[in-house]
Amino acid sequence: MHEMSLAGGVLRIVEEAAAREQFARVRRLTLEVGALAGVEVRALRFALEAIAPGTCLEGAQVDIDELPGRAWCLRCCDSVAIAGRTDPCPRCGSHQLQPTGGTELRVRELLVHDEAEAR
Repeated sequence: MHEMSLAGGVLRIVEEAAAREQFARVRRLTLEVGALAGVEVRALRFALEAIAPGTCLEGAQVDIDELPGRAWCLRCCDSVAIAGRTDPCPRCGSHQLQPTGGTELRVRELLVHDEAEAR
């Protein structure tokens, strides 16, 4: 399950932000996960919950927004919505698609406790 290593990467990003911005706890973490990113959202949520105790993510609300997949069809020269990397073009049926969106996994937002609230 590579979602555990992804969760570890998210935690590292949050901990680096905590050190840089000097906050102790996160109230809410919002992630964006693209449909073409190869991430199982339920497994990622589980992994984040599993690693949170004892970290600045402990007790944080985790919101995960799923972004649609987009691709450029080389045959019909148009941008189309796709649900998976192996899907054909919904217009012409071609499999000559270049993903252009929905491949990301990013931390979009952190709502944090300030120093007084963290105590």
